[in-house]
Amino acid sequence: MEPLFWLGAIAFALSLVLTPIFRDVFRSYGVVDAPDQGRKIHKYPIPRVGGVALACAYLGAYLLLPGHVRLLLQPNLGLVVRLAPAAALIFATGLIDDLLGLKPWQKLIGQIGAAGLAYWAGVRLAGLAFLPADLPFSGWVSLPLTVFWLLACTNAFNLVDGMDGLAGGLGLFSTITIFVAALLHGNTPLMLATLPLAACLLGFLCYNFHPATIFLGDSGSLLIGFLLGCYGVIWGQESATLLGMVAPLMALSIPLLDTSLAIARRLLRRQSVFSADRGHIHHKLLDRGMSPRRAALAFYALSALVAAFALLETEVHSSRWTGLIALTFGLVVWLGIQYLGYAEFSVAGQLLFSGEFQRNLKHQLDMHAVENSIRAAATPEGCWQVACTASERLGFHCVRMLLDSGQAFVGKPVPAEALTWYLRVPLAGQGYLELRGNMGDLLVASGIGPFLDVLHNCLRPRLDQLALLTPEAAPGTPALTAFRSGS
Repeated sequence: MEPLFWLGAIAFALSLVLTPIFRDVFRSYGVVDAPDQGRKIHKYPIPRVGGVALACAYLGAYLLLPGHVRLLLQPNLGLVVRLAPAAALIFATGLIDDLLGLKPWQKLIGQIGAAGLAYWAGVRLAGLAFLPADLPFSGWVSLPLTVFWLLACTNAFNLVDGMDGLAGGLGLFSTITIFVAALLHGNTPLMLATLPLAACLLGFLCYNFHPATIFLGDSGSLLIGFLLGCYGVIWGQESATLLGMVAPLMALSIPLLDTSLAIARRLLRRQSVFSADRGHIHHKLLDRGMSPRRAALAFYALSALVAAFALLETEVHSSRWTGLIALTFGLVVWLGIQYLGYAEFSVAGQLLFSGEFQRNLKHQLDMHAVENSIRAAATPEGCWQVACTASERLGFHCVRMLLDSGQAFVGKPVPAEALTWYLRVPLAGQGYLELRGNMGDLLVASGIGPFLDVLHNCLRPRLDQLALLTPEAAPGTPALTAFRSGS
């Protein structure tokens, strides 16, 4: 225990001393994060490269160990040494982004490179639990699965770093959870890798908790997420499959859940997954009236609960109890999402379970059939018949279509006393297709927009093609064709 004490004490002391030094240096050089009265809720510019202090304290904890302690620990420091190149690359990627700014794809290249180095160092998910190990391609699954896991963890902590003390606090609880699991299983290399990280984060939080005087920046958040992703794999190394990773997944579930929700929300809104918004979990808590300090403490309480689930999952060896723990954990997560009240998921659920999604799908399929029928029509009369039939299904009265050549098509007559309104879809030249509806008629509103798009984007070009194949009617003598759908 004495070597662990020295390692943790040195890391904590270095973090406590180096953080304010780097904070003042970066402030003097103007490397700060300015508030924007939107997502960035702090009130004044704050230095944003706290990851430098964190990395220096973490590395210094090993370098400044007393000689006799280093000799005792040296046989078990192989994990730290092997991961050093990968950690250095992910830290450099974040630091360059903090200082110069990188595009998302440039950051992704650095992250993939670091994940590849970690895989080469022995951080490997064995594969999918339901695939036999003797399959020819089962080994190839390990590399993309490991890279995906590390990218997910790395970016999860990067995205969750939006409030004082949040990413650092979540990282601290996750690191402590993995350290306790390593302690229970006697995994000395993992203990030596996680304890100084926890001590560094604890010292850093003295300056990062609300009101923060320094931020982690990408150099810190990417490094924390990447290291915890690696340590999570080492934690479940004995059976590092999808099932064996349940406990590490639970330990890192809060940032991973926040990232998953953000991606799902943006996809539902048809926004870029890289776009920024105020829909993260901490924003929801702040919008409910919590102060930044109370919101951070709420996250810490949730992290403690998650840690209990993760440790319980890894210690229970009965499949019955393991399934019950996982089910209870999933129920807690679902209740938490319901409490946050995301409108995107509520509306999507209503559309799905009320039948609206199925109706929209049917309308889209109907419009696809209409488009194919128009393209297959051999004459303007055929195009008119398709358009008229489809419009009546939507609740319109397809009154007439006038072509630039002079041809006119008339459908159902409209009673003179009827109170009507109409939509006019422009065709080539002076031509148009006019759709009329009676006041009070029930229209299929969800299908009108796609139908008008089909008429404009498909009917118009098809009529132009047919006009080149058939002689035009003489000007001033339109050919009037009466047609009624279904007659």
